[in-house]
Amino acid sequence: MIDAHCDLLYQLWRHDYNVNQSDALQFDLEKWRASPIKVQAFAIFVPDTTPLNQQFDVALKMIDLFYEKIVLPNPDIIQIQSKLELENLQPHQLGAILTLEGCHPIGTDLNNLVRLIDEGVRIVGLTWNNNNAVSDSVMSIEGKGVSRFGEEVIQLLNAEQIWTDVSHLSVRGFDDVIDQADHVIASHSNAYRICQHRRNLTDQQIKAIIKRDGLIGVTFVPEFTKSSDFVSIDDLFEHIDHFIELGAEDQLCFGSDFDGITNTISGLENVTGYHRFKKELFDHYSRRIVNKISSENFIRKFPRIN
Repeated sequence: MIDAHCDLLYQLWRHDYNVNQSDALQFDLEKWRASPIKVQAFAIFVPDTTPLNQQFDVALKMIDLFYEKIVLPNPDIIQIQSKLELENLQPHQLGAILTLEGCHPIGTDLNNLVRLIDEGVRIVGLTWNNNNAVSDSVMSIEGKGVSRFGEEVIQLLNAEQIWTDVSHLSVRGFDDVIDQADHVIASHSNAYRICQHRRNLTDQQIKAIIKRDGLIGVTFVPEFTKSSDFVSIDDLFEHIDHFIELGAEDQLCFGSDFDGITNTISGLENVTGYHRFKKELFDHYSRRIVNKISSENFIRKFPRIN
């Protein structure tokens, strides 16, 4: 199985947690190895409260943590930068992918994004919940779309064969990405028809991603799943059912958002919950569909070949 989004790097930067095992983490290396997740995407998430002149340095620090804590000390963990590397993972190996959640750390300097791509970033979210020089976010009152600088960012991502991530993006920004980006992903978003949260995708947006042969990461954020104090795995299946009913079985993957959330779905309190989730997936859907959304869709669409 593959997970397209977690915030472990943010937690390691913010706290002195033991990456090997910590009860405070929903994702650590012990839990990862005990789970069915074969490949995990690790987001570089710089809080927007970080002073502007320090944001890019914090992003680089999170990359250092990725190498120092996750990749270099663990021979079984391989950094994934291409589809070829993804396909060549051995049975005893795990894959780790760097992603960027929000372009605010690059400011208005395209060279900063080039640096992050050179370090291995393979999914780039244009915004988090804050506006930046690339685009407004879904939380913006004005909801402006992609700026002229943002167009340059998308052109670079196209040239470098990198996913453009629309999760957190304004509605107008989403439409701009659909028009301009070669490789579209919503790394951690659910269906608005099922749960009316502004971070979720409308039917029109889902159909647009289907038309572009993009990817949608079903997320485990409780408030994106159901407007209730208690959220179960069955509630998550309502979203998957809806995506499939709209024709998105070739677009689905998972983007848990572990360590980016405080509340959790019952049975999915941490990454080891994927065992139960996987079993229930097979109870609900055919093996063909489960295999697609567990890993095949993600691998097939990985933009950079080698």
